[in-house]
Amino acid sequence: MNKPGTFLSKTEILNAAEQTLRKYGPDKASVTDVAKLLGVSHGTLYRHFPSKAVLREAVTERWLEDMIVAPLSEMARRPADNALRQLGDYIAKLVELKQHYAAQDSEMFKMYAAVTEESAALVEVHILKLLDHIALLIAQGIEQGLISGETAAGIQARSVLYATARFHHPSHAYEWRSPGIRQEFEQLWALLKRGLSVH
Repeated sequence: MNKPGTFLSKTEILNAAEQTLRKYGPDKASVTDVAKLLGVSHGTLYRHFPSKAVLREAVTERWLEDMIVAPLSEMARRPADNALRQLGDYIAKLVELKQHYAAQDSEMFKMYAAVTEESAALVEVHILKLLDHIALLIAQGIEQGLISGETAAGIQARSVLYATARFHHPSHAYEWRSPGIRQEFEQLWALLKRGLSVH
């Protein structure tokens, strides 16, 4: 417990907020609950985060960065002998991560889904990071003569991300329990791969 006047770091507040959100769920958890866990007044937290919405966004942003973006960034920047194959592995990993956390970390995923509807700026930043990764791999594939360079890498990246959205966008999470969802993704990727490849 922190005593009144104790300095709180952003990390401490976000850790407590995430713990509270997991315990009570994103709808019921309050700033007061977070303050109680930290042993401070809710006014102390409002000096760092002016509203519950801002605090939720900060927790979601950190969760997305740590759980989704970081492992994908490492994958996208790994040297690849075959960038087209690595692109397929990257999209498959994106799908795997989103579907895994929807099932295994449901409270945080539920908050992520809610924040995507409330904060266009946070979602845009997340999407831009994914697009940068995909464009990087496509550009490598063009250099390797594996991916057609008739269309700019950035445009192709956007097309790939949006074409696969059903398998990784949270608004489609209810579909991911379908027994045929993996096969449907593999069929889509086979089609996209043919479209990307040099003919």
